[in-house]
Amino acid sequence: MKLVILDGYTENPGDLSWDWLKDTVDDYTVYDFTPQDKVLERCSDADIVVTNKTIISRETVEALPSLKFIATLSTGYNVVDIKAARERNIPVSNIPAYSTDGVAQLVFAFILEMTNSVAIHNESVKKGEWCSCEHFCYWKTPLTELRNKTFGIIGFGKIGSAVANIANAFGMKVIAYSPNTRSYDGFGQVEFTDKERVIRESDFITLHCPLTEETAGMVDKEFLKKMKKTAFLINTSRGPVIIEKDLAEALNKDIIAGAGLDVLSQEPADKNNPLLKCERCLITPHIAWASLEARSRLMNIFEGNIKAFLKGTPRNVVN
Repeated sequence: MKLVILDGYTENPGDLSWDWLKDTVDDYTVYDFTPQDKVLERCSDADIVVTNKTIISRETVEALPSLKFIATLSTGYNVVDIKAARERNIPVSNIPAYSTDGVAQLVFAFILEMTNSVAIHNESVKKGEWCSCEHFCYWKTPLTELRNKTFGIIGFGKIGSAVANIANAFGMKVIAYSPNTRSYDGFGQVEFTDKERVIRESDFITLHCPLTEETAGMVDKEFLKKMKKTAFLINTSRGPVIIEKDLAEALNKDIIAGAGLDVLSQEPADKNNPLLKCERCLITPHIAWASLEARSRLMNIFEGNIKAFLKGTPRNVVN
């Protein structure tokens, strides 16, 4: 079996190891990054193709005669044409639930920066403003406590439930919307309601929904107009859930108070993205998943996916 990893750098920039592959497959190649026009060349005789963000299109699937298995180094699998793979009886696996804690942590990193402005005050102190202050303390922005604030969650899977637990610990009132009708046993401190109420009443709204036809562009002008003027929006799910020009306009016109985004509709970011110039929009470069602990879990699940396929019992199959 020959295995090719098309874009392994973000998963393993050198602090993890691919060495387990030596005892797992006959031959393997790891590319840090693969331009789209090099995919066919690099995968031409591969039995197993591994991708993170490199697109595996229908044309690619149909052009690789040796292809038997596609593995993603991510939870999302929209970069793979899973229908084309299914038509050739090629299983596609993903990596579920490896970054839950890291994503939940970043949600509250955004929220705490929005309410305490640690970076702004640190910069002020380092510039000497505290040294020259006649009072023992000062604050550059309003400071806000989280207790009794309303925390709205749209999408209540594993990450949604993890952020709910943290919000409960802060003493926040948690309301959530999810189209999933499954039982939510164990979340007695979460009130499940309709999406309109979450939008209308929340002081903080965090998005944890997959990118589907229903959620693409969900956060538009109308959504933002329904939010409180003092509310903050956090997105660590998928960039295209938000219409970015609408969010930029809402921030620039004081329609909402601020936003924290770990994902954008185009990644790497387009230099013309209007959100890059919004002062009240915190943006991180898609790092919620990227702690060493999370990437180690990802590697372990990926190893299990490969070994399960080789045993004839593929797991975490999405098609």
